[in-house]
Amino acid sequence: WVRKAEQKNNSSSDRDAEVHVSGVKIFYGSQTGTAKGFANELSEEVNTLGIPAEVIDMKDYDPDDQLADEVSFKSVCVFLVATYTDGQPTENAEWFCKWLEEASTDFRYGKTYLKGLRYAVFGLGNSVYVGHYNTVGKNVDKWLWMLSGKRIMTRGEGDCNVVKSRNGSVQADFQAWKVKFVNRLQALARGEKKSCNGNCKTGGSCKNKKKEKQEEEERAAAQNNSSEEELIESSSDEEESGPSDEKKSGSVIDMEDLGNIMNSVKKAKVRLHRHFLLNMSVYSYKALFFPRCSLSFCAGYKLIGSHSGVKLCRWTKSMLRGRGGCYKHTFYGIESHRCMETTPSLACANKCVFCWRHHTNPVGTEWRWKMDPAEKILQDAVEKHQSMIRQFRGVPGVKPERYEEGLSVKHCALSLVGEPIMYPEINAFIRLLHFYRISSFLVTNAQFPQEIRYDLVPVTQLYVSVDASTKDSLKKIDRPLFKDFWPRFLDSLRALGEKRQRTVYRLTLVKAWNVEEMQAYSELIALGQPDFIEVKGVTYCGESSASSLTMANVPWHQEVVAFVQQLADMLPQYEIACEHEHSNCLLIAHTKFKVDGEWWTWIDYERFQELAKAHEESGGQQSFSALDYVAKTPSWALFGAQEQGFDPADTRFQRRNKTKDISGC
Repeated sequence: WVRKAEQKNNSSSDRDAEVHVSGVKIFYGSQTGTAKGFANELSEEVNTLGIPAEVIDMKDYDPDDQLADEVSFKSVCVFLVATYTDGQPTENAEWFCKWLEEASTDFRYGKTYLKGLRYAVFGLGNSVYVGHYNTVGKNVDKWLWMLSGKRIMTRGEGDCNVVKSRNGSVQADFQAWKVKFVNRLQALARGEKKSCNGNCKTGGSCKNKKKEKQEEEERAAAQNNSSEEELIESSSDEEESGPSDEKKSGSVIDMEDLGNIMNSVKKAKVRLHRHFLLNMSVYSYKALFFPRCSLSFCAGYKLIGSHSGVKLCRWTKSMLRGRGGCYKHTFYGIESHRCMETTPSLACANKCVFCWRHHTNPVGTEWRWKMDPAEKILQDAVEKHQSMIRQFRGVPGVKPERYEEGLSVKHCALSLVGEPIMYPEINAFIRLLHFYRISSFLVTNAQFPQEIRYDLVPVTQLYVSVDASTKDSLKKIDRPLFKDFWPRFLDSLRALGEKRQRTVYRLTLVKAWNVEEMQAYSELIALGQPDFIEVKGVTYCGESSASSLTMANVPWHQEVVAFVQQLADMLPQYEIACEHEHSNCLLIAHTKFKVDGEWWTWIDYERFQELAKAHEESGGQQSFSALDYVAKTPSWALFGAQEQGFDPADTRFQRRNKTKDISGC
């Protein structure tokens, strides 16, 4: 009896010693100092409770490195954010909000990236600006929720418009919200849990499973449709606010009201669709609105004109911060922080099962859209790319010298989305790139042999996607629109073999789909005789009704290496040259690029520009080959090197709380 009593007392003291809230992190986004003042005030209040509080300027905090750690630290994160001009974040909160927006819709982070993060949001705004009132607070709340963050209380909103402020001023609004927050914080510190709204027999201590499942489904739906909902929100305040009682309070919507919200969203979509149909001709609707609407589903894309787009690659961001470049840096020596990822054609002739755009771009077998001039596309692409680079000014970890270099585009990857070769003025676009001494890496899906063989001017490096090696598997994986897709595919490979400049086969390995076709792959390689063969494991793109792929279809790096070794053994004129382990990618190169036992897979970009200029000035008479602009491959990039393709000039960053593969594309 004594032992039992002692054990009971010990277990009781252990429970008493358990810490439920280790501290409070108070983030502020402020332009005039109001939010900063509120943050300091809240910090003092929290400290009086005996709970450590830290005030953090958003510009000094790196969410990519630190935010997920707040879950394990048992922190409570408070976001006091003001809405600035045109509904934008304040200057010190720009990067934080940009990261949060992209992460919330990026499949590489996953919808559970911040699961367990406890947070509260208080927004500062002015209701005089009807279209932008408290936009930043609403967005931060939404993005955190989409990443599975857990609200500890409904969002608060402070109104600088004293006429409509619920408490008479923004200061009074904050005081009222602060009282509720402190009470909630004390309850959390005692270990109390907010009861669910289900009719629980245990007095509300259990979880409402149905509600939890519904919330997960809605979070996934929000990732796919967040941009569309933003478009609807900006056109109708009624749909944004939901039920009338919630509209008055300015709080977030509870999940119980979700059915009403979704009905309102559906009605708004119908009204929006009718509006465009009534105000645009059928031709302009297809040529302009459809690409714009479809592009909005992909986070981070910037639309150019009516059929082009540009996006900042995650490897560009990585190299700006000294965390390494993409596989093209390892294999060919590009500077990832100076690379612009774009396309002059959103349209595509395939609907590949592993498409990370989830087929939101238009499809077709011929050009039938309004055509923008090449000069305008390139000008807008560079301007938008530079604008996205400028958002990294002052971001923690960004190297000043690389930031300055990043503003000057040196490489262009024509592989963002769609089929670039479909654009009727693709040659004019490539010539403009070379005129401004920008290298060109063009990717085609091997469905336009005529354009490859006769129409395309020399590019720095020409890719063909070889996603399968048999007719049946190609149809199953690429799902091409052309009925004669297989003859087109084979003829495209033959046309590639006739090009004198650098050519590449890009093989994407999908486990249980195409990894067993070794002999057939070797025959296709013999058909086109490419200079290089890139072999990469497929990147899982998240759940989609358009694809049945799962994480089980993603091969491990060791499996990709084994496949490449077997394939190289079947190719007498090829050997494994390079490896980029953190992209799950290897490079097989033709032995003509191995001189005196040393690989020369890198590119002399200045030499290429000289050769391309001479070719253009001679009217195509002065030709050149891939061996005319090679450069020596560094030892760290070679297959078998200890670095496994990571540039030792940079520092490898391993993401904490990594829920799934984010190796990139």
